[in-house]
Amino acid sequence: MSTNKQQIELQKEMGPNWFASVMGTGIIANAAVGLPFIGKDLVGFATVVWLIAFAMLIVMTIIKSYQTITKPHIIKRQFNDPVMSQFFGAPPMAFLTIAGGTLLLGPHVLGQSLALNIAWPLFWIGTISGIITAIIIPYRLFTHNEVHDDAAFGGWLMPVVPPMVSATIGSMFLSHMAHSAAQQTLLYGMYACFGMSLMASVIIITLIWSRLAHAGTSGSARVPTLWIVLGPLGQSITAAGCLGTAAMFTVNEPIASAMNVMAILYGVPIWGFAMLWFCVAALLTLRAMRRKMPFALTWWAFTFPVGTCVTGTTQLALHTGLPAFQWASIILFTFLILAWVTAALGTFKGFKHGKIFNNPTSVVHIKSKKGNN
Repeated sequence: MSTNKQQIELQKEMGPNWFASVMGTGIIANAAVGLPFIGKDLVGFATVVWLIAFAMLIVMTIIKSYQTITKPHIIKRQFNDPVMSQFFGAPPMAFLTIAGGTLLLGPHVLGQSLALNIAWPLFWIGTISGIITAIIIPYRLFTHNEVHDDAAFGGWLMPVVPPMVSATIGSMFLSHMAHSAAQQTLLYGMYACFGMSLMASVIIITLIWSRLAHAGTSGSARVPTLWIVLGPLGQSITAAGCLGTAAMFTVNEPIASAMNVMAILYGVPIWGFAMLWFCVAALLTLRAMRRKMPFALTWWAFTFPVGTCVTGTTQLALHTGLPAFQWASIILFTFLILAWVTAALGTFKGFKHGKIFNNPTSVVHIKSKKGNN
């Protein structure tokens, strides 16, 4: 009887990875409105998508909060799970994505003042929880889990990317602040978040590359997590561009110009590597699909990371004025829409068959360290 009860409970629980669908939906709105040539024509579409993503965030937050209060052992088990715990980075990024959408699109629906009053709390909830996640989850990985040489996977990036999203969204608030020490402090704070996430991501991406070279890819539902690598790459290009633009009216010369130039000197080389990884991830995904890769919520990894490449490419288009980046951002946006449709259809089918509520933990070569439970 107890076994059956546990199986039913597993089928009804919500993990933090569910918030990736909010990220993947919200980034469509944020990316669409900034596109070259067609962005202004997509404001209505983007506003509808933002409202849908906002509603998804509210519903999921309520459900997850209720589940945590009534069945705290579920979130405890998820937190202790070496795979699922990595996805606790998704809720902070979901809040930050919606905060950005509220700033960009909220004024059309709510008015400037109300939109700003809603966006600020969303930003701070996402930023504070994201920094905590970036510290606690790796600490747990270092002390609580015994990690084998081939254990690294894209999910390890989830807890360390939120500060990079904060760097982007935080820059958007600077134009709404008076020229003061507080404004400059937020700018430098966002650059600190940029570095916090960037260095950790570089280390993890190196480990993922090493794992692929030495152990290959499993061909399982974990393969889509390889796309998460695009997240810190695309988001860092976006952050560098947004922070560089904001620096022009926040700090004095020559620092302002140096920060703005960084958007190009940093962004273009990283964009090149992002496109390389895009191709590698696409080939590995096609290979896994030919081997009948099953659907899982990890398929939402196709969306947000590609969305950050759209926003990053848009920033390069704004800073360079080159048609190559302008058209590249539109092409990548097309891939983003296709990725969202793929993930959404898979999720709908999962709802229909009820399998999507199963505990999505995959078997990886990580186990709890003895004596650290």
